[in-house]
Amino acid sequence: MANSLVDMFRIKDLRRKVLITLGLLIISRVGAVIPIPGIDPNVLTTYFLAQSNSSSFGLTEYLNFFSGGAFENFSLFMLGVMPYISMQIILQLMLLVVPSLKKLAQDPAGNKKIQQITRYGTIVVCLIQSFVVTIYARSIPNLLTLGIVQFTLIAMLTVTTGSMFLVWLGDKITQWGIGNGISLLIFAGIVARIPDGCVQIAHGISAGTLNPLSVIIVALMFLVVIALVVYEEQGVRKIPVNYARRIVGRRMYGAQNTYIPLKLNPSNVIPVIFASALLSFPLQIASSLGTRVRWMARFAEWLNPQGAPYLIIYTLLIIAFAFFYTQISMNPVEMAKQIRENGGSIPGIRSEKMEEYLSKVLNRIVLPGSLFLAFIALIPTLVQKLFSFPPQVAMLFGGTSLIIMVGVDLDTMRQIEGLMQMHHYDGFTVGKNRSL
Repeated sequence: MANSLVDMFRIKDLRRKVLITLGLLIISRVGAVIPIPGIDPNVLTTYFLAQSNSSSFGLTEYLNFFSGGAFENFSLFMLGVMPYISMQIILQLMLLVVPSLKKLAQDPAGNKKIQQITRYGTIVVCLIQSFVVTIYARSIPNLLTLGIVQFTLIAMLTVTTGSMFLVWLGDKITQWGIGNGISLLIFAGIVARIPDGCVQIAHGISAGTLNPLSVIIVALMFLVVIALVVYEEQGVRKIPVNYARRIVGRRMYGAQNTYIPLKLNPSNVIPVIFASALLSFPLQIASSLGTRVRWMARFAEWLNPQGAPYLIIYTLLIIAFAFFYTQISMNPVEMAKQIRENGGSIPGIRSEKMEEYLSKVLNRIVLPGSLFLAFIALIPTLVQKLFSFPPQVAMLFGGTSLIIMVGVDLDTMRQIEGLMQMHHYDGFTVGKNRSL
């Protein structure tokens, strides 16, 4: 492992990518602690300390979790990248019902146009959420140091700009660095809060509010969960494909036997992130407007992250997005078309039945994978209920954070592996895929 780290920094191109990624992630963390203009940080700190033991703090912590602690600071990046992810979900759903958008997405030149629509839509979502945030800020006594109109305009401008800057950072990490930029920004926000979570656990043990035996049991359980997530992420179903001899130009290519590796969880952490983003949008609006609109307060209480309605909807969304994203990223019709065009065949499957066979295999492997993701994502609630863990600690060390951290880490390590092997280095040993 130590030799692999040394080898990684010996490769100039890889070293540059890693340093750029780390530098941009540091910038994202700096912006998470800079408050927006017109906020008294001392009043804000006192308010959230007073709210930490109340039942409504779970809603705040939920929103705070996906912004990497930026929401609680009322910082420039308090909305995080969730508005962008929410807009991606909305646009993907619109592709299914709007023929013109679907045709545009299928055009190779239309991808840039889709990206522009996504960004413009993200600005609209940011403006809506930032306006709701200003209403929430006005409900906190003595928090504002500016007039209401002035603060509203400045806050909407700075928070929207902050979110779009994060999206830009994510794009640059993907382009110039290592890994998926948007996922790494969420990953960095979770990792940055781990030290504070450890301190809270230590204080809870010293104060007698946490049982040391319970902490040990939960720690062991999380280690088991990490091992299961890694095991599940490495699982593949190999579909054998035989290619007949063919002539291309003046060259003849011999028969070839290969396989299509279908992962047990093809969508990786995307269903969890999508489901969380889709729920955080109405939850943030409802919890912020709850102080002024009574039915919004009732809705926020009904959709509490610790309640049964939220958990049921969250589970169903994870399963639905797992199937939805898999059908988009691994379309059986396109896969079968490519196999036929290259003169391939699946042993024992007739050519016209290839799409049906691939669809059946994908559904059979995605269902257990999505159920596993949903079960892991519900662990924080179980930990909080069974072991009386604080919600902020349970969410930080719970299922959703573990899935995101392990999934993003494995994906990033695979990219580093590939670059190191291109330069004839052994790379890191992350384990081979296991066959199902």
